[in-house]
Amino acid sequence: MQNEQPNEYSTPELKEKVTASESSNHPTPDNPPWNSLAALGVWLASVAFIVLLPLITILPYILANGVTTMDRAQMLNDPNAIILSIIGTIPAHILTLLLAWFVVTKYNRFSFKETLGWQSGGFRWWHYILILVGFFAVANVVNYFIPEQDNELLRILRSSRTAVYIVAFMATFTAPIVEEVIYRGLLYSAFQRTFGVKSAVVIVTTLFAVVHFPQYYPSFSTIFLICLLSLILTLVRVKSKNLLPCIILHTIFNGLQSLVLILEPYINKLSEQHNAGTFVGFWFQ
Repeated sequence: MQNEQPNEYSTPELKEKVTASESSNHPTPDNPPWNSLAALGVWLASVAFIVLLPLITILPYILANGVTTMDRAQMLNDPNAIILSIIGTIPAHILTLLLAWFVVTKYNRFSFKETLGWQSGGFRWWHYILILVGFFAVANVVNYFIPEQDNELLRILRSSRTAVYIVAFMATFTAPIVEEVIYRGLLYSAFQRTFGVKSAVVIVTTLFAVVHFPQYYPSFSTIFLICLLSLILTLVRVKSKNLLPCIILHTIFNGLQSLVLILEPYINKLSEQHNAGTFVGFWFQ
């Protein structure tokens, strides 16, 4: 009898090679075409962009006013410097997304949306409502027992209404996308494959809080809520296996706060007319 010729699936080794090849040709959010080192590199670059580009944006203003040095305390007392610094965050977001696009798509070999997960992942509209209601309920309890302390973001928001409008715009339309692509997209996708889901959740939640810590210190109640929000968003990514629900939830969360912040003067005026006290400021991611 003539011996059968082995086909490409005749041995476990060949099957494994074929499966790995097909996986690399069709990456998924939980099996991305980048590793943890690449994800960490993009994260570090995003932090550098956020730190350096606002300084570059504000440099001409400093030189034009004949100031050779301007520390952070001085900047927070100059409304024009604050506005320029905030505007400098926009190119930082653009560069971060561009770098993320190159890593995620492998120079346009793969689909950006499909690789990160642009499906609902089983999440429905009422899931978002339940999560938001639950989070804001916890936030109210935390702020009742541990009132929010003055911090850098609150000082920025008090500097001018222009600063409020710019912050509200970025908090709603750019920050949620950029942060989710970096944290729940690049970082979590790579870390869960390298370290496992539980470790990835802890690492991503911690990194998100660490980056926001200087902005909200010494308001520990706010820092706690940031950690909680990051944990919730990361767990949504775990459950849905898609990034889109995280972006939607983050956008709604920031959008609601932006709306309240913009309406704050009118809310305070209405509260004063009815002797209901003053509005307590919200915070942003």
